[in-house]
Amino acid sequence: MSTPLAEVIRVAVVEDQPLFRSMLERTLAQMPGLRVVASVGTFAEARAALRPGSVDVALLDIDLPDGNGIALGVMLRREQPRLGILLLSAHDAMDLLLDLPPDVADGWGYLSKNSSTSEELLLSAVRSAAVGVTVLDPELLARATPRAGSDVARLTHRQYEVLRLLASGLSNAGIGEQLGITEKSVQNHVNALYATLGIDADPSRNPRVSAALRLLEETGTGT
Repeated sequence: MSTPLAEVIRVAVVEDQPLFRSMLERTLAQMPGLRVVASVGTFAEARAALRPGSVDVALLDIDLPDGNGIALGVMLRREQPRLGILLLSAHDAMDLLLDLPPDVADGWGYLSKNSSTSEELLLSAVRSAAVGVTVLDPELLARATPRAGSDVARLTHRQYEVLRLLASGLSNAGIGEQLGITEKSVQNHVNALYATLGIDADPSRNPRVSAALRLLEETGTGT
């Protein structure tokens, strides 16, 4: 599941609220390297519009009037394994990602409609979804705390900071800039937190996706 970022990323918006859908459509259309190829408001319309090969990333509202956005995403991904999925929700329920069927679980993103999502974050999340990287809402992650006795709770403070920023979709360079440390230091922290979490270099799994999901699994956001 990958789309070269040098190419234009074709995006579909599936959102039942007309005003929010039009705002998303206008915002995405103005972003470099993106093109909105479909904008619909229902499960049925999405099934008709999102044909294999026509879309690179689907932005899916979880609550649709005639179905569930997660079920729609599962269906689309089974038909189109390279399709990136970015969920939008007003319920701040990122842990729904943990219930995804194993065959389609990698590379889903989640942004809350209630957080202060910036255009920069939305662009980053779409680009990450296009290459199969999981991006979790950074505002929700900022409220997350490790569960006692979990592997995530064993991380050092710096390793936890790096993990949280990694799960927000930042590259090692972006994490280093955010924390004021070198990219090499970031990679050292990433390697250490992988070791603590027992994440290996299995070529069939993206370790950054695995780490993001472990963070989601072993923390609580208080929502």
